[in-house]
Amino acid sequence: PDAHLRSLLAQRIPVMLPPEAARRPAAVLLPLFKNASEYHLVFTRRTETLKHHKGQVSFPGGSFESADGDLLTTALRESYEEIGIHPEHVTILGRLDDLPTVSTPFTISPFVGVIPHPYTFRPNPIEVALVFDVSLAVLVDPAVGRSYVRARDDGAIIVDYEFHVSGHVIWGATARIIHHFLSVIKASAES
Repeated sequence: PDAHLRSLLAQRIPVMLPPEAARRPAAVLLPLFKNASEYHLVFTRRTETLKHHKGQVSFPGGSFESADGDLLTTALRESYEEIGIHPEHVTILGRLDDLPTVSTPFTISPFVGVIPHPYTFRPNPIEVALVFDVSLAVLVDPAVGRSYVRARDDGAIIVDYEFHVSGHVIWGATARIIHHFLSVIKASAES
């Protein structure tokens, strides 16, 4: 099954946005694990004391640092710093399209990786208030995910997404990444 997901991600060329002076490169890991026959995604809820995106649900990740060398290393480093996922325990399946954030000046590069299950997370209490997981079967449920049209601050009209699950509202860049990931999986199921 991991091989199937890996081939899905390998079949497509991710959109990689060129560097912009006004945007900081960042990367996130979409940690997946398989429990019985179902894949689950791991999320964090950020603490209320952080500078950016406080209290929001996100994937582990953060800003690129030159010592990282590349964005995959950023995603793995940040996942280890935030919730204790050791880079050696992650099997990278592929990369999704880069995503510019709307309210902050970041371009996020998302990587999909499988981790063992069960896994003992070690949340950094400064950054992470909670670690939780949601099965992909729940995320694809139309009662959980919804789309809506909204006007951005710059006047652009966009379709955005949010997911209501386990008492959490997942929105913003994280919801757009989930929507993109699910659409990649769904497109292959339909072809």
